[in-house]
Amino acid sequence: MHEVKTLLKDLVLVESPRWHDDRLIFSDWGAGEVLAVDPDGRRELVTRIDAMPFCLDRLPDGRLLIVAGQQLLVRGADGTLTTYAELGAVSTKPWNDIVTDGRGNTYVNNIGFDFPDAEFTPGLIALISQDGRARQVADGLAFPNGMAVTPDNSTLIVAESYGGVLTAYDIAPDGDLGDSRVWAELQGAAPDGICIDAEGAVWFAEVPGRRCVRVREGGEVLQTITSELGCFACMLGGAEGKTLFMTAAAWPDAMTPGSRTGQVLTAEVSVPRAGWPG
Repeated sequence: MHEVKTLLKDLVLVESPRWHDDRLIFSDWGAGEVLAVDPDGRRELVTRIDAMPFCLDRLPDGRLLIVAGQQLLVRGADGTLTTYAELGAVSTKPWNDIVTDGRGNTYVNNIGFDFPDAEFTPGLIALISQDGRARQVADGLAFPNGMAVTPDNSTLIVAESYGGVLTAYDIAPDGDLGDSRVWAELQGAAPDGICIDAEGAVWFAEVPGRRCVRVREGGEVLQTITSELGCFACMLGGAEGKTLFMTAAAWPDAMTPGSRTGQVLTAEVSVPRAGWPG
């Protein structure tokens, strides 16, 4: 059994955790804030965002990218936010998760419909090149959610929340994506945010299952960490790369005005993050 600890609480709807510079950076959609927290629980407000949802990642040079509405923003060294790319020309539906590979290619996915009230239509993935141009490189995804790139920059893995699968794409040298393939069938689970460990397994978070699950390619379940809250995303980090950070909140209570059930949880695992150390 994994001991689950609370690192931060009194948050709203927390998402998009990333481990950089010896701390966790994440978004609180409900509060409109990007926050950072170190392993001792010291928190810092990084910036405020007037959009929902908004997810984040970093470029290889350390600059923070934030998906905000129909724009991809970049945060400069002085904290100023400017437009890195316009996303609305690709789709005007809600943009969601983001991941940047080691070469600076950035992938942002779009869920394809106005969640939660509109009728479902498939989503897509856009590639934003280093010069800020956005173009569609994949489609037909059943609510694309968490994404991760393997350390060798060869494969993009995407969680399809409505499809109950992790889907993989080969990445071409120019950033284009090859045909999709099922990386893992998840037996009815609804995967949300994901991360990759040093053995090539994927951790996925799940809101309805209130858990994070480690699976290998093909779908074999290796480990499960349960929570009293819905788990929206997860990220490996910490001094040895073996701390699994989980963003969690009560669902659907987190959508109720005034609700502050959001937390950042931690659990120690045996396999470090992909690319650790570094």
